Amino acid sequence: MAHAYRDDFPLLKSQDVAYLDNAATTLVKPRAVGEAVHRALTGAAGYARGGYAAAQRAGDLVYDCREQAAALFGLYDPSRVIFTQNATHALNIAIHALARPGMKVAVSGFEHNAVMRPLALHGIDPAVLHTPLWQPERMVQEVRRALGEGTELFILNHVSNVFGAVCPLDEIGRLLSAAGVPLILDASQSAGVLELDVSRFPCLAAVCMPGHKALYGPMGTGLLLALDDRLASRPLMAGGTGSLSESMNQPDFLPDAQESGTPNVPGIAGLAAGIRFVRSVGAANIAAHERKLVHELARALETNERLEVFSHPSQTGVLSVRVKGVPAAQAAAQLADAGIAVRAGLHCAPLAHRTAGTEETGTVRLSFSFYSTPGQAEQAAEAFKLVKKL
Repeated sequence: MAHAYRDDFPLLKSQDVAYLDNAATTLVKPRAVGEAVHRALTGAAGYARGGYAAAQRAGDLVYDCREQAAALFGLYDPSRVIFTQNATHALNIAIHALARPGMKVAVSGFEHNAVMRPLALHGIDPAVLHTPLWQPERMVQEVRRALGEGTELFILNHVSNVFGAVCPLDEIGRLLSAAGVPLILDASQSAGVLELDVSRFPCLAAVCMPGHKALYGPMGTGLLLALDDRLASRPLMAGGTGSLSESMNQPDFLPDAQESGTPNVPGIAGLAAGIRFVRSVGAANIAAHERKLVHELARALETNERLEVFSHPSQTGVLSVRVKGVPAAQAAAQLADAGIAVRAGLHCAPLAHRTAGTEETGTVRLSFSFYSTPGQAEQAAEAFKLVKKL
């Protein structure tokens, strides 16, 4: 089944480009995603605003995506699937609903600015736990300590967008559930790659994710799995929902409480096709493919004495590298000239770089998807041999 999808979108085959920036956006999508977007653009309109065929079609497309997402993540109620613009939007909704000034909030040492900046905007200076790279047992110890000090809300990056390091969610989830402390999970790099059944974690209040990464949806789509009822009582934005139009007050039920205005129906239709693809292939198969490539690339790069490679057997398909004596941006530009698309710098996650000791230099990040190939990994390894200080 896995290979049935491998070659159905030959967009990049005619170009000499190895696209290895999938942690930002998966560029190569299943063909069904683009087809779904086009059908919605030309056949759906007036979502929740009419009883005619095009409006009903829009409603069906949106509800189908809710059902697909609920099935993928073990969510019992599709109405708790909230559509957002991206993971940042979802995290802002969750933080706005659940965090309060003066609240004791704890975060790991790998959080993205999509977490840290909303907390700052709400006047919250969180406790940043000391969670060294590749030491999950230390992260568990730090969570246990933070709970002993009265933590009231925990926010956790499931997988680092810089290093591909996976947090020990099972152990942390048990601790938080036993303590009755809610968890906001940033699944930006794990949704669609790591299997996640939200019903296994009573502590989960919200799970936030983009649609445009490993769910293979279009850019401008995202999901918030709203597991805590408080997410219905404190909306980030208010406006028309197509429901309770006679009231001047925002609806207090999901999904309407957090979905004001006309949604991105074409994007949501494409996202449903992407999620359907993930479900058909299986997150475990996707993860195995990405890990195989990232480990092969890491082994090849580690033979180059000029490179510092941040690799570990447990990482997902994300790999960070530093070239001795060459700034990260300069190295990425040379790789681009050689046909390798990567990202350099701090990756909107200075906290993760501080944790790993790379804050002053940043890294070159290479990241894979299910459509990445061994040939692209080999091409990248060869290109690094040519990188030099200019």
